[in-house]
Amino acid sequence: MYEAFFGLREKAFSKTPDPRFLFLSEAHQEALAQLEYAVEEKEIAVLTGEIGTGKTLLSRVLMDRLDERYEIANVLHPGLSTTAFLRTVAQELGVGEPARTKQGIVDQLQQRFLALHDEARTPVILIDESQLIRGKDVFDEIRLLTNFQLDTENLVAFVLIGQPELAKRLRKPAYRPLTQRIGAEFHLGPLDGEATSGYLRHRLRTAGAERDIFDDGACAAVHERTGGTPRIVNNLATQCLLEGLAAEEPVITRPLVQRVADSMRFL
Repeated sequence: MYEAFFGLREKAFSKTPDPRFLFLSEAHQEALAQLEYAVEEKEIAVLTGEIGTGKTLLSRVLMDRLDERYEIANVLHPGLSTTAFLRTVAQELGVGEPARTKQGIVDQLQQRFLALHDEARTPVILIDESQLIRGKDVFDEIRLLTNFQLDTENLVAFVLIGQPELAKRLRKPAYRPLTQRIGAEFHLGPLDGEATSGYLRHRLRTAGAERDIFDDGACAAVHERTGGTPRIVNNLATQCLLEGLAAEEPVITRPLVQRVADSMRFL
């Protein structure tokens, strides 16, 4: 709707986690480096962050960076029973007909890990929204799967992504056997003022902008009104572009941002 008016090829603040639009702030770069290190070392990585801070988008970029040396199991709905969770992992890793029993699936996974190792490939089990994992039993199975090792190396990597409740849960003493195996842990917070400006301009340039559409005052106002949470930044920026189109203002300014933010109840 607003693309032609502002000289864009596509929407700059879509809700879909398109890796092209990832703005690598200093924190995002560090988080991505931690995840890549844990995957290379075949360890457990934990990434936490509030809703809308870019965790899922970061995981998409991680998956895009993993080449043919890796076989990815992407578990999107982790609120499953232990057996159903293991069956999902097995199917994602190419086990055609998972067994009916939990032990049977575990045996199949072990054989699959070894087969992938023979092919010089590493299974990577990525679990988004890990705070939704039902009970401790599933976490115990994750820990037990990491027991499948050779004398000189591990056979599988895990990436657990979730809201801060995940970290709070893992701090409990009952989860210590699992947490002792975590090789990388990172908490992703909101963007600061400078990063928010960079984020806005990066997404607009990726969408085709050849000039600064949000001026410095507008960028600062967006950060002030959103706290730097990318998902909220996206919502406010979209509404600002729509308002700019309606008012025929080709540059988004602080007064326009304030006007739009005042009309948005959640801000």
